[in-house]
Amino acid sequence: MIRITICTALVLILVLITGTCIDGDETGQNTRQEDEIMLPEPRTTGEISIEEAMRNRRSVRQYTEEAITLNNLSQLLWAAQGITSEEGFRTTPSAGALYPLEVYVVAGDVDGLSDGVYRYRAEGHTLQRIRDGDLRGNLSECALKQTQVTDAAANIVFAAVFNRTTAKYGERGAQYVHIEAGHAAQNVYLQAEALGIGVCAVGAFYGQEVSELLALSGDETPIYILTVGKV
Repeated sequence: MIRITICTALVLILVLITGTCIDGDETGQNTRQEDEIMLPEPRTTGEISIEEAMRNRRSVRQYTEEAITLNNLSQLLWAAQGITSEEGFRTTPSAGALYPLEVYVVAGDVDGLSDGVYRYRAEGHTLQRIRDGDLRGNLSECALKQTQVTDAAANIVFAAVFNRTTAKYGERGAQYVHIEAGHAAQNVYLQAEALGIGVCAVGAFYGQEVSELLALSGDETPIYILTVGKV
């Protein structure tokens, strides 16, 4: 009986130490790889000019409780990494056209999309369901408890497979990857401005915890979070 009590106490201490960032068991039972969701076709014309979008672009950290639509999310993901040619070129420039970025969504308030973690697949413009449930609060814990992460309708997370670029360009390739992430983030900012959606880039987070939360593969490194929501 004493031994059981001690074991229980140790488990409780471990939970308190590790916090609430990681949700789910070590076997990955909350991970779902089989679901593929077609996204609405992205638009290639808009109602405001690129000059107006650049003039008005700001980081927005406070959002209303209004959901964004699946069309909104589709457009933002296309802006980040959408394919724009038969050759496979994308909306964002990439050194050697190697495209090291992988884009994930932590959705919690998107009309037409169940709460969960999704991976964006540029080929086919689809979402692959990774985990079920609203994990915005968990992601906020990983991001030093920044409230905009929880309040956002969704969070877009960029992960990088550095080897895709460094295999060709060596150590300098890592810089190219970060430059590309900046290009992609600015695309999201400008597209969001055109849609009347707020965005804020987040760079402060615990990488390992975010990797576990999103069930990233071993060669993927999270490098950027973009919170998005109605304003």
